[in-house]
Amino acid sequence: MNPIDQNRLLQMRSAIVAQNQALQRAAGLDAPSQTEGASSFTQTLSDAVRAVDTQQAKASDLSAAYERGETHDIVSVMVERQKASLGFEATLQVRNKLLSAYRDIMNMPV
Repeated sequence: MNPIDQNRLLQMRSAIVAQNQALQRAAGLDAPSQTEGASSFTQTLSDAVRAVDTQQAKASDLSAAYERGETHDIVSVMVERQKASLGFEATLQVRNKLLSAYRDIMNMPV
């Protein structure tokens, strides 16, 4: 039976926290304080996903408006599409890190 490597566990935690903060910066949210607890993490994650969804809807609306000829500003359309893409990629990376940490914890010998 292998002992739990505390340094590796702390590194995984730090990576998850860093990804969460990057997602919040991408969504334009302030970083939460460490004293708020688990419900704060859930709320923060929900808010970040909601912000990414809003950004994607905005990009879709601008793209549709450009296709209908209502706007001729292709630069703003492309900028909004890139913002939506970056937000989605950040969300995907956070999800991957959380799943990886979950799998590592579940595979630890007790």
